[in-house]
Amino acid sequence: MNRRRPTLPAALTLTAAAALTLSACGSDDSSAAEDSGKIEGADTSSGTPAVPSPSSTDTIGRPKITFPSDAKNVFEYEKTGNAAKDAALADSTLSVNAVDEAIFEGSADTKALGFYNAESALSDSITYALGYINKKHTWVGETRYFDYKVNLSGDREAYITYCSDESKSFIKDKKTGEVKDTPTTVDSYVLYNAKLAKNAEGVWQTTDIASNRGSKKCQP
Repeated sequence: MNRRRPTLPAALTLTAAAALTLSACGSDDSSAAEDSGKIEGADTSSGTPAVPSPSSTDTIGRPKITFPSDAKNVFEYEKTGNAAKDAALADSTLSVNAVDEAIFEGSADTKALGFYNAESALSDSITYALGYINKKHTWVGETRYFDYKVNLSGDREAYITYCSDESKSFIKDKKTGEVKDTPTTVDSYVLYNAKLAKNAEGVWQTTDIASNRGSKKCQP
């Protein structure tokens, strides 16, 4: 697959209990396109933060994530009004951005990668990023994330499903600068199931994630 985000490793599978929880979260549909709750993953100017700056009341010390000027993630969802759900949604987008930042930086040792990812999601995200880094690849363009659904399990566990549209993002060879302008197919659309856990500092870390490339649920 020439698109910039191949299917995640097979090891990234949710437990049966988690899958059942995810299947029951349809009533929590918080997806929307082009609304005031949309979070853009990267600014269009070089060296600018890839996510909104933390509020003045945020004492966690979140690392800044930056994207190059030719790459951008766009996250589309509406806030639910539930503080825990909204915090989990926001941190799930930072998990995605942290993995991409590692690819852009050419290092799996970035601060954000381990800040927003843990357990199997962290180890597999490192392996995933190294797949780009070792090949001297990066990506350019825009990837859109949409159709978010979130469900809580107690006070410190959340399950989120969402889709991605990679039709406008492409692999770039760092050595030659060549961009692989691949055509849009059903495989340009991916369904993700993610499990998050709230750590002692209050960060909702992604701990497990599974993907289904070409999912009919995400195709236009």
